[in-house]
Parts: sequence; C-alpha cells; structure tokens
Amino acid sequence: MKFYQTESENASIEVDSIDLGILDLLQENCKQSLAQIGERVGLKAPSVLERIHKLEEAGVILGYTALIDARRVGKDVTAFIGVSLAHPKHIESFERELEGVPDVLESHHVTGQHTLMLKVKTANTATLEQLIDWVRRIEGVTRTETSVVLSSQREGLRVALEEERSAHRDRERRGGARTRRAGRRGDDGHEEGRT
Repeated sequence: MKFYQTESENASIEVDSIDLGILDLLQENCKQSLAQIGERVGLKAPSVLERIHKLEEAGVILGYTALIDARRVGKDVTAFIGVSLAHPKHIESFERELEGVPDVLESHHVTGQHTLMLKVKTANTATLEQLIDWVRRIEGVTRTETSVVLSSQREGLRVALEEERSAHRDRERRGGARTRRAGRRGDDGHEEGRT
C-alpha cells in the first residue's frame, strides 16, 4: 500500500511506514548504526541501508548535518528579516544574491506584508546592521523589517513524521484486513461471501 510517492530527476519511490520510521530515526540521530535502526523498524541492517539509498536517490533525504549551538561559535544574534520587493520578478535575482551569504540560514517566499522572510544568525548587532544594509541595496528591495530573537524555546530542523506513520499503519491494517476477508476460501475451494 502506498503512502507518499515522490519523484526526483533520478528516481521515484513509494514511501511506506517503515521508510517513515527510518526517516524519523535518522532525524533523531543520523549517527546511530544501521543495526540499531533496523532493530527499531524490524529490518536487518542491509535492508535498512538499501532503503536509505533509495530515499537518498529519490531526493527524500537531502543530506546529513550536525546541529550546532550558534552562540558557542560566535553567532550570538538570531533575527528574522522581512523583505518587501517591488515586483515578484525580483524574487529569483534576490535569491541568487543570497547564495553564498553564510549568515542567511533560510529564505522563504511568504504571504502577508513581506515578499520574503529571511532567518539569519550573525555575530552581533553590528554585523546584523551590515547585513540589513546589504539586503536593502539589492535591486528590487523596497523595504525591510527586522525582528531580533530574544530567546528561543524551540528551534530545530526535524520534520514530524510519527503522526503520518501511525496513520499509514492504520491504513495498511485496514487494507490488509479487507484483502484477507475478500480472499478467504471455504471448504469447497470457492471464495466465501460471494454468490
């Protein structure tokens, strides 16, 4: 039974509840062994590795990274910069300008009063001010509005999958029960429940 079908330039894959379990475990700790993952999802390590490779090839897994405490490496200021552009035609060129700017962690095209929302981490308010000035000079930018983060109770990259995984398992169970009921045969060799 299919849950998600994803396509990339290289592959198409059906993502089932086991794949979702593997993805959830990799998000929890991508350094755990294949055997540990397999034990949790009911597979042997080679099968886990095969599924991970398929998920990578299909573009479901985009990469692996370490989560770092930005303050401990000198990035003490987190801010969100709302950017208003004169016209949507400027979005693509604006995004190209952002490439290679390490303090810009995320850029999102959003609804509301701004065209784009940037998440940035920078050393201090002076470097934040320099970044804002630089953004304002990009062609098409008409306005910026910055909100500095005072504290963060929750910040992460993890995509919630457990609810989807549970729903998928329920659908698989219901589908499996229907298949078993429909496929039962009586003593005479004919399917039961059919006339």
